[in-house]
Amino acid sequence: MREPELSYIPYLEFVADVQAVAEALQRDEWRPDHIVGIGRGGLVPAAYLSHRTGISLLSVDYSSGVPSFAEELIEKLAVATRGGRSILLVDDINDSGGTIEALRKSLLDHGAIADRVRVAVLIDNLRSMAKVDYRSRTIDRSNDKRWFVFPWEAMAERRTLIEEAEAIPERLG
Repeated sequence: MREPELSYIPYLEFVADVQAVAEALQRDEWRPDHIVGIGRGGLVPAAYLSHRTGISLLSVDYSSGVPSFAEELIEKLAVATRGGRSILLVDDINDSGGTIEALRKSLLDHGAIADRVRVAVLIDNLRSMAKVDYRSRTIDRSNDKRWFVFPWEAMAERRTLIEEAEAIPERLG
């Protein structure tokens, strides 16, 4: 297999992506009570979006792999939706859709009200099994095999980025 193409997203492009999501949210009549950053990739975009919109920020670290840690937070979010609160889940990219679908399922399993939960991403793969409500831009993974490196990920060593990309070979083609 050839080395993956790492596509570094410049900081100003990242900021423009957050602005685009904020503007899409602003055009909609729906407004969340909380923005929820999905750890780890959605934490930074969610913080920026929170500052841009003035909507409070929460987080759920789904990627940590710490048993039951995310479940406790997801249960609290589900209870909040039953109490009338709306939440916007934020991630950096909707690639395969696995994370988004797993979170949605977990929220629903805990009794969340589905129409009070929406999702925003910076990059949306139109081939993903998950559908999102807000996005900055769309890619088609059937022909776009770049591995996107967001500004906060650029802190990692190149070898680490390549290993992360190679761990999911079906995305690279």
